[in-house]
Amino acid sequence: MSIKDGGPAFPSARDMRHNPDFDHEGGMSLRDHFAGLAMQAIIHDTQLGFDAICAEAYQYADAMLAAREQRT
Repeated sequence: MSIKDGGPAFPSARDMRHNPDFDHEGGMSLRDHFAGLAMQAIIHDTQLGFDAICAEAYQYADAMLAAREQRT
């Protein structure tokens, strides 16, 4: 099962054209960006260890991506 990552968080105009001759790294996915934002709140509000904080952050990110899909 592949994880839906929401695509690039900050795509450039060049990325959006899908130029087959342009070999690029999309950078941070939207899922990673959402997880990073969630992690900031989790760290300040918990006594969890590092692994648990990371896992919880991605659970929030996945929920945000699911909610985003329901809106479209």
